[in-house]
Amino acid sequence: MKIIVPMAGMGKRMRPHTLTVPKPLIPIAGKPIVQRLVEDIARVCGEAVEEVAFIIGRFGAEVEKSLIKIAESVGAKGTIYYQDEPLGTAHAILCAKDSLSGPLVVAFADTLFKADFTLDSSVPGTIWVQKVEDPKPFGVVKLNEQGQITDFVEKPETFVSDLAIIGIYYFQDGEYLRDELQYLLDNDIKDKGEYQLTNALENMKNKGTIFVPGQVTEWLDCGNKDATVFTNQRYLEYLKERGEKLVADSATITNSVLIEPVYIGENAIITNSVVGPHVSIGNQSNVRDSRVSNSIVQTSASVLNAAITDSMIGNFASVSSKAVDLSVGDYNVLKV
Repeated sequence: MKIIVPMAGMGKRMRPHTLTVPKPLIPIAGKPIVQRLVEDIARVCGEAVEEVAFIIGRFGAEVEKSLIKIAESVGAKGTIYYQDEPLGTAHAILCAKDSLSGPLVVAFADTLFKADFTLDSSVPGTIWVQKVEDPKPFGVVKLNEQGQITDFVEKPETFVSDLAIIGIYYFQDGEYLRDELQYLLDNDIKDKGEYQLTNALENMKNKGTIFVPGQVTEWLDCGNKDATVFTNQRYLEYLKERGEKLVADSATITNSVLIEPVYIGENAIITNSVVGPHVSIGNQSNVRDSRVSNSIVQTSASVLNAAITDSMIGNFASVSSKAVDLSVGDYNVLKV
């Protein structure tokens, strides 16, 4: 099994947090979004993952090293490909054409999920979906009476279905997918100005490929600051249910109260504070004389004499205030 992860986007809706790191490397409960995604897919695959291929922008050597380590953490080889132009989802996946072979999962790196199943690799293709109130911003699918997918529609202007594609796909035959993606580019077949994966899926379906919907228990978005803070909340609850250890042994907690679930990273220092619920504190961060709830504090950050909630505090940032609902980027200093 292979995992293909397109993640070349600029993450503009997550600025200022994506000015220094790509959005998929922002942490959720102490681990980068993309690492959580890869681990969750490996967990439901039901077989060994041999390769994880990341399609990225020119993010630099340190980011690439981090991605290779993420692949190795699930026992796989890591491969890096580049998408230098944002030409659509089909183009992004095809940038990894040399890895498109055998059974594989394609997973776009701005979404997480909760699922209690093992992937059925006997079917030709599975498209994970979730019901949504407003399907217009999404690709959607229609089903027949047998529960098979009959239509793929990209960002419908009028209602055709409320089953939104969440960005995770299983293909039994990676070479077949590669050839269909290449056909779109060779014949300049675009939808809304871009090469869309949904067009390739429609062509494959018309040739007799049977796609079935996969249903997740919960779909978690990481598209902007508020959505990411909420995803951190839900993921902490998920990890608590699984019984995972969330407070590092090297963390120093003095005269403080932790209201579960909270994640406290390596060598973090919590002093005279109340932290939680639903808070992630990154490695080497310092929280003193503060109240922090429903927030993400990244690595080597300081929160001093502050009351914050519903917030994201970036790497090496410093906050000393009585503010709420913050979005403070890396290396910033805020005093109120």
